[in-house]
Formats: sequence, structure tokens, C-alpha cells
Amino acid sequence: MKDKFYKYIQDLQDSITSKLEEVDGKAKFQQDVWKRPEGGGGRTRVIENGSVFEKGGVNISAVHGPLPVAMQSYFKVGDVDFFACGLSLVLHPENPMVPTVHANWRYFEMYDKGGTIVDSWFGGGQDLTPYYLFEEDAKHFHQVCKTSCDKHNPEFYPLYKKKCDEYFYNTHRGEARGIGGLFFDYCKQTDQTSMQNWYDFVTEVGNSFLEAYVPIVERRKNSTYTEEHRNWQEIRRGRYVEFNLVHDKGTLFGLKTNGRIESILMSLPPRVQWRYDHHPKPESEEEKLVKVLKKSVEWQ
Repeated sequence: MKDKFYKYIQDLQDSITSKLEEVDGKAKFQQDVWKRPEGGGGRTRVIENGSVFEKGGVNISAVHGPLPVAMQSYFKVGDVDFFACGLSLVLHPENPMVPTVHANWRYFEMYDKGGTIVDSWFGGGQDLTPYYLFEEDAKHFHQVCKTSCDKHNPEFYPLYKKKCDEYFYNTHRGEARGIGGLFFDYCKQTDQTSMQNWYDFVTEVGNSFLEAYVPIVERRKNSTYTEEHRNWQEIRRGRYVEFNLVHDKGTLFGLKTNGRIESILMSLPPRVQWRYDHHPKPESEEEKLVKVLKKSVEWQ
């Protein structure tokens, strides 16, 4: 399974970066192939200063070796070995009318010292972070997510949409990072669901990413905007940074397992603002967004 899924994310990285270069029309992805001293490595692709994407990355990695002590306590296991592979992407557009997007699809195995698999699971999802709320964009993104889920289990979309709302939440701010999407983790084999079933589901979601995001980009990338719009985008990006550095489990895992720092922190936007006690003007488009982020919305 690990070889099969790693081959999948290699191909997915190629298809996503190729399409995003086409959408941008100017910038190309820079590629770095790196190795992890303890075992494994990855292929990082970053795009910067494009006509559409100010900064973005589409990264794959496959790392293995002894599970660090800090992560043993996190997973509540003893001295075991692990293998983890996945694709992680974040795109920060230049135009404030185009939302930031994040996605991740991953597979994990743990082994005893004899090399026998003692646990394995899939995880992942995709979520949208707009700076200005266009309801048709939110509905489109969630409809693609729902369609992917419904092909496998009608209970998946409401369940994983709820988990996404709960996970991508800045508890210290009392607001969501964005308008959500899907989040699933610890998808393990059961009597009803095989690992092949989970593979089929996760790859279905991965294959849907471009359909979920690109039409929104095409719709908004030529929108006019002002310096005030840009300032708001940068203030909201500050909230994005806060979540990634305070709450995100993937960032924590990468830092605790001696991951490649440049790849882990690729998710951070290039230009950000933190203004003291900032509040949007009443009845403004900015306030409209914040009100939505204070509650969970059913987009489908």
C-alpha cells in the first residue's frame, strides 16, 4: 500500500503543478529534491511571484525510521518504527478576491522491531480560506467535496465537513481559519472497510482538488482590488499563520521528526500584517466574512 500510494502522490503532484502553471501563465514551480538523514526524503515544488500565485507549494515526501520519543508519547506507543508519505499543498494568490487553499493527503504505517505492521491509516482533506466571501465559490468548493464523498459513503461529507470545521479553528480567536471543506484522519481497516476502500476514497478526494479550486481562481483572478483590500488580505493571513504555528498537527509532526524546515514552513504567506486590536468596519464586506467565520455554515 505504501508503494502504491507514494506512486499516486508523485503523479498527483505532476498533474497539479502542471495545471497551476497553466492557470498562472507566468511563474513556474522551482523543484528541490531532498533527503532526510534518518531515512527518506521528498520533492518540494514552490511557485513565487506569479501573475496569479504570490507564493505556493506542492510538496511530496516519504520519510521513515525510528519514531522520535516526542511522537511516541503523542501516539501513545512504545519504541516503534514508522513510515509516512503524503502530498501537502498551500497556495496564496496575489489577488485578495482569490482564496487561499490548503490540501493534504497522507498515509502512515507503524512497525514493531521485527518489521511487522502494527498500525496503518490514511488521512487528509482540503479546505478554503477566502478573504472576501463569495457564496457561490463556497458552495462550489463544498459541492465538489460532497460529490467525492457521496461516491463512497453518504455519511462521509457531513462527518468530515464537521471535523474540518472543528480542526481548522483558531480557538484563541474564537473563529475558523476559513470556510472549511473536508478533514479526515486515522482512517483504518475495519470489518466493513478495507485499506483498499480507504485508498479509493482518499484518491477520489485528491483527484477532485483541481475541479474544486481552479474554477474559483479563474472566476476571481482578474478582479480589481484596492490597497485596502490588500491590507485586509494580509491581516487575515496573520490568522492563517497563527493557526499553522499554534495548532496544526502536521507542522508539529514535521518539526518533531526532523522534517525539512523549508518544506514545512512553505505554507506561510510572504506578506502578512498583525494590527493591534483590529476590527473591520460595521456592515462591511470584511465584517461579513468575520461573522461567517464565527459559526459553522452548511454550504450544501
